[in-house]
Amino acid sequence: MEELEKKLNYTFRNAALLEEALCHSSYANEHRAAHLSSNERLEFLGDSVLGFVAAEFLFVQHPDLPEGDLTRIRAALVCEQSLYEVARKLNLGSYLKLGRGEEAGGGRNRTSILADATEAVFAAVYLDGGIGAASALIHRVLLDAEKEEVVEERRRDYKTALQELVQRQADQVLVYRMVGEEGPDHAKTFVVEVLLNGTAIGDGSGRSKKEAEQSAARSALERLSG
Repeated sequence: MEELEKKLNYTFRNAALLEEALCHSSYANEHRAAHLSSNERLEFLGDSVLGFVAAEFLFVQHPDLPEGDLTRIRAALVCEQSLYEVARKLNLGSYLKLGRGEEAGGGRNRTSILADATEAVFAAVYLDGGIGAASALIHRVLLDAEKEEVVEERRRDYKTALQELVQRQADQVLVYRMVGEEGPDHAKTFVVEVLLNGTAIGDGSGRSKKEAEQSAARSALERLSG
């Protein structure tokens, strides 16, 4: 934990909060006798803490932008992929407590698990040190690294771009199909695949069906352009 605290540049007064933030539900379920709490509640709180800090940041950073643009930029900044990238930089996966099944299934590198753990860590810092400490961390690992070109890329409408690409040929049928969902009701991750004339050409996941479809479309574009 000390190693991770150095990466976070934050020392916990209540180390149990960080332990909880790193405890996946699969591990808690396998160790019921220990009465462990998974990080799901912290992840729920962290989502709101992150949303507030990001909104405040953009409100100050872009004084001339209307509400709609601010909302879109915030969504790009705090999306699952952004949180996953933060987790990767912190090597958060190596600190997670996972059940045997998740461990065997590559859970330490799974986008949704790492993104959720990142939000849980944000909440743990908030509960331990207040909004100032949480804001400082979020700025350091995410917001202050904002690059307009990255945000703009994430805001791009990949579905439209894919539609325009396939329509260069006649009689092309593009269909998006939801193939799965996981996680608690308050933080579900949706998995979507996109089919061209009945053949899968890409898949993706996201916190909403729309985000998952955009992710799938991006995957398909990369495949078709590769």
